[in-house]
Amino acid sequence: MPHPSPLRVRQRAAALIQSEGRVLLHRVVGDAFWALPGGGIDAGETAAQALVRELQEELGQPVEPGPLACVVENFFTYAGTAYHEIGLYLHAIPLPGSLLLSRPGPYAGVEGSRALEFAWFGPDELEGIDVRPAFLAAHLRHWLVHGRAEVVHIVHRDPGF
Repeated sequence: MPHPSPLRVRQRAAALIQSEGRVLLHRVVGDAFWALPGGGIDAGETAAQALVRELQEELGQPVEPGPLACVVENFFTYAGTAYHEIGLYLHAIPLPGSLLLSRPGPYAGVEGSRALEFAWFGPDELEGIDVRPAFLAAHLRHWLVHGRAEVVHIVHRDPGF
């Protein structure tokens, strides 16, 4: 379905980090919704490289990227801009000595001039928060309860898109 405003196309790598039956999510302080941590994939960079770079830049924590969990074509509007985002969601694990493994959180982070908040959520807690894209909370609950599954390809359009 065509959208009336020009779409900004972007590629994003996202980290599916699980520990003790919980998943790590983040948000911009002041936003009402949570998402998997990660960010844009730069030209010439692999999704795994982008994921490692983004977690180091935003949280100051090293992670080891793992296998692909899903590919997401996400159509949404954020801060008045319409996006067509191609997301590569990879499993990842914190490296030994990471504060993600030694402290329960939440953790403060930064993206440019914006403050970020990172926190762990269990399957039951995911039902009470706004997770974006909207399909993600159900998939995260499934992954936390049942473990890794086959790689899936998801096309998600926010309502009205």
